[in-house]
Formats: sequence, C-alpha cells, structure tokens
Amino acid sequence: MGFLGWIIIGALAGWLGSIITGNNARMGALANILVGIAGGFLGGLIFNLIGGLGITGFNLWSLLVAVVGAVVLLFIVNLFRRK
Repeated sequence: MGFLGWIIIGALAGWLGSIITGNNARMGALANILVGIAGGFLGGLIFNLIGGLGITGFNLWSLLVAVVGAVVLLFIVNLFRRK
C-alpha cells in the first residue's frame, strides 16, 4: 500500500476510532490521520499476535484492523489523560 493509501486508511480509521472512544470533539484531521496510521501498525501487530492477518492492502479488512488498533491506542491515551 502506498503513501496515499496509508493517509486515507489512517484518516478513516482515526476518525472512526475517535468516534467510538468519544474523542471526536477533541481531535482534528491531522490527529485522526496520525492515530489511524499508528493504529494500523498497532492493529497489525495485535492481529498477527493472535494468528490473524494484519494490514493486507487497501481494503475493508485493513480498515477494520486499523480501527481496532486506533481504538486500543485511544483507550490507552484516555487512561493517561484522565489521571
């Protein structure tokens, strides 16, 4: 997947992850993209550790993996932010 694919998947995954975790009002477009890209890496690691496939290209499965990773990442960030 190319650079533009990572940006698009990252933006969608970060936005969906921020909606799921309730952070959407506090995050802008750049934060959503960064969280989505980091979530893609984290989600790929998580799915590979449990025996599944990680990011496989520009498709819905990769978006799902990135959203799961973004939700986990935002959950961890929220734990530290609320203290």
